[in-house]
Formats: sequence, C-alpha cells, structure tokens
Amino acid sequence: MTIHLPHGPYEPRTTPLDLAPGGAPLASRTVFSAAHVVADPYADVSPDSPAAVDWDATLAFRRHLWSHGLGVAEAMDTAQRGMGLDWAGAAELIRRSAAEAKSVAGAIACGVGTDQLPPGPASLAEVRSAYEEQLALVEGSGAQAILMASRALAAAAKSPQDYLETYAHLLRQATEPVVLHWLGPMFDPALYGYWGSADLDAATDTFLQVIAEHPDKVDGIKISLLDAEREIDVRRRLPGGVRCYTGDDFNYPELIAGDDRGFSHALLGIFDPLGPLAAHAVRVLDTGDTKGFRELLGPTVELSRHLFQTPTRYYKTGVVFLAWLAGHQDHFTMVGGLQSARSLPHLAKAYELADRLGLFPDPELSESRMRALLTVHGGSR
Repeated sequence: MTIHLPHGPYEPRTTPLDLAPGGAPLASRTVFSAAHVVADPYADVSPDSPAAVDWDATLAFRRHLWSHGLGVAEAMDTAQRGMGLDWAGAAELIRRSAAEAKSVAGAIACGVGTDQLPPGPASLAEVRSAYEEQLALVEGSGAQAILMASRALAAAAKSPQDYLETYAHLLRQATEPVVLHWLGPMFDPALYGYWGSADLDAATDTFLQVIAEHPDKVDGIKISLLDAEREIDVRRRLPGGVRCYTGDDFNYPELIAGDDRGFSHALLGIFDPLGPLAAHAVRVLDTGDTKGFRELLGPTVELSRHLFQTPTRYYKTGVVFLAWLAGHQDHFTMVGGLQSARSLPHLAKAYELADRLGLFPDPELSESRMRALLTVHGGSR
C-alpha cells in the first residue's frame, strides 16, 4: 500500500533481508559498531536534565549487535556523549555494558574523555587528571580504552607539544594498548584545530608522532574526518602492528575493502543501523570475495551520507529513528530531546532509503510507525 511521504508517494517493500543472528566469527576485519542509547520516554526531564536511560532496552540493543558478531564501541559520539549523555551517565553505561559483554563474550571498547570537567577553562593538569579518572574506570571494567578527542584539551593546549605531552602521559599509564580517536570538527565544532593546528597536514604529523613514540601502547587509530584519501595516507604511515579503524561514514566500503597496500578495520556509527548487513558483508569479504562485499555495502552509502549530512553531529537522530522503525525500541525519544534535531522530510527519506535496503526486520511495523510519525508531526494530507 502506498505511503505518502513529504517528497512523494512510496511503495514499501514487504520482505526484509534474511539476516539472522549467528554465523562464523568475523575473521579478516575487526569491526565495532558505535551504539546509541535508548532514552526512558516516561522520565520527567528537560533538555538540561541528566540523561534518563532505559537500561534494559539499551543493553538489549548491544546484545543484538553482539549476536551478529560485531564488537560494541561504547559511550562514544553515537551514544550522545557530550550531546545529552554526561559523564555520570556514560560511566554507568560503561559499567553495565562491560558487564553485559562479559556475560555473552562480546567485544567491547569504551570511550575515555574529559567530560566530567565543569564548564569553562581547564588547565592541562586538570585535563590529564580527568582523562586518568576515565581511563581507570574503563580499564577497571575490563573493556578496551578508546582515547577520545577532548574539547577541554582543544581549549587548553597552546601548541602541538601540549598534545604530545598529554597523550604520552596517558599512554604510559594505560595497562593495555588503546585506540586513539581523531574526531573532526564536522562531528564536534569544539574540536577544530585538534593536534595543535588547523592545517590538517601539520595535525596529521603530530598525531602520527604520538603513535611513533608509543607503538606498543597503541592498538589502533580511529579517524573520523570523512576524508578517504587522508585516511589511506595515514594508515600507510602507521608503524607495523598498529591498526586503522575507519570512522568514515561516507567512504567505508572502499576503505574496509582496501587495496594491495592495506585496508581499514571499522569503528562506525553507521554500523548501528547497518549491523546485521555489515556483519554479513564482512563474512563475504572473509571468503576473499571483495566484489560481493562491495555489492552488499555499496548501496548503503546513500543512506549513510543522508544520515550524516550537514550538520553531521545530528546523525544520531536518524540512527535512533531507524532503531525505532526496526523494532529495537518502542518509541522515538532521545536523551536531551534530540529527536527534534532532524526535519520530518529528512526522517521520511531515511525511512525510504532504509526500507529499500531491506533493513527492517518487520516492514509492516516500520511502515505503521512511519505513518504514525507522519500523522503526529505532519498532519494529514
């Protein structure tokens, strides 16, 4: 039956892709999905209140990702870290998810930042102390640490040397190799000029110097700059044994497929809605079938580019919207009220693109929920 979307009529598909849980462990690539949090829709909160999280639904979604063989990247940008989820909520999320990962033997890596610092200027010593506190919690939970870019460090650092010294201090303290995360200003404008320069070539040199000086403490890097050529250049310059995890939600199929000089692993927000399909595609790649891998993941790029369109940091709204349509949660409410961050036409297009891909396990449910959203937020036409 035709559904009338803001951009025109659409005939929803009636059958989903067959993407059941299980299957062989992923072998040729290490793949993490950065996972969203599910809000408690009945909590009496305002946009300025601490996040009210539905813990049962949030952990159930992580079990869904693990069931398909993916790792979970926890308390990252996709979980609204710094955009509705404060450090207290993130700390609880890390503790609960790490315990859940142990119970199902699931891979988990968690974000380490400085977001417990109060608003306003912070000294470099305070930035280091905040990082140390979070690093201790993540490692104490049994999870791998991801050293995230810090707004406070971006504001406090006066030169590339300040970054080199801060990261050297943290890496010396890490008990296990960590993932270094370079998040671009398209995801967080407060990170403009990270690594001590707005010149990306100079910033890249500083980033690589950190790794070169501590290769035994760096498992890998995650680059989220939406710049495929720069990621390829950086991964070719990494010391042996240091992995590149793509964070490029625009160019991930080609970066994961790689070339005769290497490839990227993955740590992606788009693998939240694409989880089962992404896992299936990597299993195809595991057989050596690069063409089949590209044929599976290539068509998903249009959806990803739509969700991550400018302003990119609001991609989380589309991710949670698709989780609701897919039946992973019973509502379209987000912490901080972020469900209002994207327009009705944007969400309707996301529905159509995801439905065309067969991402919804129950197409009838997703259609009925899309109709309900149109009625509530668009009236009737």
